[in-house]
Amino acid sequence: MKYVLLGTLNADWVARQSERTEAARVKAGELGVSIESVYYTHGVYDFVDVVDADHAEAVLAFSVWYARHGYGRVVTMPAFNEAVMEAALNRAS
Repeated sequence: MKYVLLGTLNADWVARQSERTEAARVKAGELGVSIESVYYTHGVYDFVDVVDADHAEAVLAFSVWYARHGYGRVVTMPAFNEAVMEAALNRAS
């Protein structure tokens, strides 16, 4: 299952970017979360990640870990592809 993570960065970790991202990649891997893409943004969120995980609990655990380490906060949303949307539309008819 794909998920979109909308994240913020704690000001203390902005200057330690490589340390934060390396730790996040390692922890994500340990939890079974594959980081597919990372985009840095302007606005309410500092970054948008697209990840893949077999279980929602793994993504939740990653979000909790990220916040506990003081890196910032993550909002997590499941992401559905077009085929799933079409199936849902057909079921809703």
